[in-house]
Amino acid sequence: MEDDATRELSMTPDAVVGGATQVSDEVVEKIAVAAARSVPGVAELGGDVARFFNAVLDRVGLDQVGDARRGCSAHVTNGAAVVNLVIVIDGGHQVPQVTDGVRAAVTSAVEGYGLRVDEINIRVDDVALGAG
Repeated sequence: MEDDATRELSMTPDAVVGGATQVSDEVVEKIAVAAARSVPGVAELGGDVARFFNAVLDRVGLDQVGDARRGCSAHVTNGAAVVNLVIVIDGGHQVPQVTDGVRAAVTSAVEGYGLRVDEINIRVDDVALGAG
């Protein structure tokens, strides 16, 4: 009779350790902001108040504070993301073209990280007009 305490357990080479992976809302926000900024016609992200406070931070040498997620909020549930963006468009660009481009870029970027995108809500908060 074999002693249970000394019996060797066999390991299969294709054994997989279980567990869950979660991607934080902040990570999705950073991904979405980077993608949105890459779209022609997007001048800036964030609403009036956020842009005001960030301008103050920029002037006092804290120009990187809050930049990565500026103008974006996201919520991730069960591998699906809902993204809300506030953008400023460059004058001369059509809103539907810019927002369609932002949705396509953000969707592609977020899905590239293995998540599904359920919604991308965009508020155009302002238009940046060039100095005349």
